[in-house]
Amino acid sequence: MSENASMIEPQVETLLEASGSKFRLVTLGARRARQINAYFGQLGEGLGSSIPPQVTSTARKPLSIAFEEIAAEKIVPIERDFEAEALAEAQAKADAEALEAELAAKKD
Repeated sequence: MSENASMIEPQVETLLEASGSKFRLVTLGARRARQINAYFGQLGEGLGSSIPPQVTSTARKPLSIAFEEIAAEKIVPIERDFEAEALAEAQAKADAEALEAELAAKKD
C-alpha cells in the first residue's frame, strides 16, 4: 500500500494549483458540473447544445468529471476585465445616444 493513499483523485492540491484559489475552484467546478449534468440530461433528445465531458472518466458524478477536466487543464478559469467591460458598455451607450440624436436631427 502506498504511503499517501488517498480516496480523492485528482488531489485537491493539484486542483488548487490549476485554478489559483479555493473560490475559483468551487465556482469553476460547479459551473462545469452543471453543464455536464445538462449534457447528460439532453443526450436522448438530440439537441446537442451542451459541451460533452472533455476527459475519459470512470466517474459517474458530474462534479468528479469537472474536477478531472480541471486537473487535466481542459477547463481553465478566465479572468474578466471589468474595467474594459464598463468602458465598452459606456461607449455603446454613447454610440446609441449619438445615433438617436442623428436620427432626430434628420426628422426635423
